[in-house]
Amino acid sequence: MWSALAAETAHGAAHAAAPEAFYATAEFWVAIGFLIFIALIGKRAYRLVVVGLDERAERIRARLEEAGRLAEEAQTLLATYERKQRDAAGEAEAIVADARREADRLAEQASAELQRSLKRREELALERIAQAEASAVAEVRARAVDVAMQATQNLLIQKLTPAQSNALIDTAIAELPGKLH
Repeated sequence: MWSALAAETAHGAAHAAAPEAFYATAEFWVAIGFLIFIALIGKRAYRLVVVGLDERAERIRARLEEAGRLAEEAQTLLATYERKQRDAAGEAEAIVADARREADRLAEQASAELQRSLKRREELALERIAQAEASAVAEVRARAVDVAMQATQNLLIQKLTPAQSNALIDTAIAELPGKLH
């Protein structure tokens, strides 16, 4: 029994003298915890970005649908005016030449008014689409800058040693008087 205890003690001493396994160090577990933390935060941030972009896409889609609806209304209005124009032309043939000229004048005026109205609606719809696109691009760019800044900050925090950090601070302090004037 004593020999077994002595062998066990010698075995334990041999392990104590051997270097620790990489997974048995506190640094390893801190790094693992940090990576898990980054993964969880990154996943949430990704979700927030995706939800924001999806909401923006839905608003743009709604605006595009509204523009499509306006275009359909314009087509319906055009068809109505064209039908009225054909009806007026049919009636105008039954009326004397003077009434025929008056009907043609009214039809031309209605067509010109319709074209102006359609042109205004089309320009308004195109303007809304352009504004929505510009707003979406600006929002995506701003979001990308925020994400890049956060990623850069995280990389600097992870990669800078205390000596490098102190050197950067000293350099910034030295350059500060020149930048204030």
